[in-house]
Amino acid sequence: MVNTNLKLRFKPVSHSWVALHPQPKGVIQFIAGAFFGTFGPMLFYRYLLQSLFEQGYTIILLPFNFTFNHYLEAGFLMREQYEILPELVRMASVEGYDYEAYLDDKNFSWIGHSLGCKYISLLEGFTALPDDPQDREKFIRNLLSHTSNELQIESVIADIDILFEQLKQKIAEVQNLICTYVCRNITIHSVFIKGQVSILLAPDISDTASAIRPQFLADIIDNLGWGVKPTPEETHNLIKDSELFNIMGLVSFQSDNIAKSTCQWFTKTLGKPPKKLLKTLEGGHLKPLGIQLGKYVVNLFDKPLIESVQERNKRFEHQVIQLLKELKQESPKKVLKISELFIK
Repeated sequence: MVNTNLKLRFKPVSHSWVALHPQPKGVIQFIAGAFFGTFGPMLFYRYLLQSLFEQGYTIILLPFNFTFNHYLEAGFLMREQYEILPELVRMASVEGYDYEAYLDDKNFSWIGHSLGCKYISLLEGFTALPDDPQDREKFIRNLLSHTSNELQIESVIADIDILFEQLKQKIAEVQNLICTYVCRNITIHSVFIKGQVSILLAPDISDTASAIRPQFLADIIDNLGWGVKPTPEETHNLIKDSELFNIMGLVSFQSDNIAKSTCQWFTKTLGKPPKKLLKTLEGGHLKPLGIQLGKYVVNLFDKPLIESVQERNKRFEHQVIQLLKELKQESPKKVLKISELFIK
């Protein structure tokens, strides 16, 4: 049963913000788009987050930092999950809340908006990277051979190798801390996010020109090797080569020209998600934004400016919630535990 009397209250944890549900059935990790994800996502996306919270999810707002190196930022977000995870258990235990859902990482889901979807896509793509360093290097070289020079490729290989080792250490720390807090074991199935549901809202896998104007300046930055990494082409190749993205939902908007090309790439080139996990809704790129004022939801950045709660739910929030339910049903029942691979 949905509890509409719960108040959404965020507390700072590590570099993120967490709204702890007293009886969570899962966790939603939310990565907002540029600007709105940096300056007050808990305000700009308030109505969507409140709706998800009322469905029984603890909400984690992950920080959006402006950078052209999306490899490093995706790695930071993955490390952040492992920083927050034991804190969820500790905080719930102190508050007398249920923490059972936090003891299996398959109960963690991802929702992104706009550029935030790129980070989720990278994390899922990283899931396909081989565990063996030599095999992993071969995978990365094949991925980047047509788009990056040798120096850039070696830099990516070094960064990914470091990230792998850091995440393995984090997993061991998480298990020890949770055992200390509540004398329980946690099941972690993957270094990255394999087996975790994701929903992409108006995904925008953009290039340097999307962040820097005019075009000639973006071209100069790219020619100097300082532009967005990975490029859209490299990101697309990672997604294709991973052969994953099987429990992903996608929401596009009819009046959205910003995410149009990315949505078309997913549906026409990649052929995912299947139609039952794809929704095309009314509105523009910033439809997910909105705050509730009484019986109305106000979104200053999309049309209509003001909607009744019932109309807004019908056009957006209920669609996302239903998609989340359908994805949970698609989620595989058995995934190899990461403890069987790394924790000896």
